[in-house]
Amino acid sequence: MNSDKSVPRIVLSVLLTFVLVGALPAADSQSSTTGVRVVRLPAGGIQPQVAVDARGGAHVVYFSGESANGDLLYATVNDAGQFSPPTRVNTEPGSAIATGTVRGAQVAVGTNGRVHVAWNGSRRAIPRGPGGATPMLYARLDPGRRAFEPQRNVLQFAVGLDGGGAIAADDSGRVLVAWHAGGPEAKGEGDRRVWMATSVNDGETFSKEQPVSESSTGACGCCGMDALIDRRGSLYILYRSARDVVHRDTYLLRSTDGGRRFSSTTLQEWRIGACPMSTFALAESANGVYAAWETNGQVQFTRVDRTMPGAVVPTEAPGAAGKRRHPSLATNARGEILLAWSEGTGWQKGGAVAWQVFNQDGRVTSLSGRSEGMPVWGFAAAYTRRDGGFTIVY
Repeated sequence: MNSDKSVPRIVLSVLLTFVLVGALPAADSQSSTTGVRVVRLPAGGIQPQVAVDARGGAHVVYFSGESANGDLLYATVNDAGQFSPPTRVNTEPGSAIATGTVRGAQVAVGTNGRVHVAWNGSRRAIPRGPGGATPMLYARLDPGRRAFEPQRNVLQFAVGLDGGGAIAADDSGRVLVAWHAGGPEAKGEGDRRVWMATSVNDGETFSKEQPVSESSTGACGCCGMDALIDRRGSLYILYRSARDVVHRDTYLLRSTDGGRRFSSTTLQEWRIGACPMSTFALAESANGVYAAWETNGQVQFTRVDRTMPGAVVPTEAPGAAGKRRHPSLATNARGEILLAWSEGTGWQKGGAVAWQVFNQDGRVTSLSGRSEGMPVWGFAAAYTRRDGGFTIVY
């Protein structure tokens, strides 16, 4: 496994004043046809994840119910921000978890628009992992798109789930479920690894999980992950390390051979002797694949589908860093990038959602905003509409 470890230079942020959104901010000449729509989930739902299919349809999975033992709901949402009647994803009631914000559902769209969902099981979840361990659950929409097939556990031996996993799919039948855990021999975060189970038949069966990260990095126990398969078939996984307890760095794993071999790149270092309980985001545009993450109260993004330079220079959200967490990315055909994030949230504490649109050169546009009312354990998910505008769901 190749390793390309680098320390980023922090670029000077451009200061902007966020406006409290009542109407959409006016676009500048670089974003003249872009609009940003902000939508709340129905019936008090939280933790949305959105996957857009080849026709531009948006598929949303979100959490509902008691945070420790709740349910996952699936719906589509049209360009006007209207949700279809929800369908429950989890077969067993109360088998999903939202506590801590980082352990919820991940969604991907595969062959013929089929929806795939993976999530950490709750204490009530069945089937269990080996020895009664927390399972990594998976379910897919049935061919008629009427209901989800019975949930399954894809974790065969790499036990020790804490933070959330990730899922990715493509139109060739590949479905990849990843999570970080120590496995049977683990003694702590320092020897946790990222594991991946693979399906080549659109989720019908999965292989035994294999380690895909370097053992030397560890993995931050209570942080989330993200994964993506791009149009060329390359696989990307984002996770946070836990080397020597205090090295909570953002790592990118990339495979160009179907997941057989991965390169490993440090996107940004963060020295902190605690688990930050952070999440990550990946998005693809016509220009390439972008990754977003949090470091020390600031969110940023960079392009990751090409050879990484000796020092990664991410683009930061404008304004002073603070309690900025849980980034989400969306890109459109014009090369514009929307970065959304949570502000002021914490353990059992809600906050706000904020966002900024950048042009294809990474410069800020006048499209920015902030909306209050982020619920406890909540975060936002951004996606691109058919008209090229952006929608943020929270």
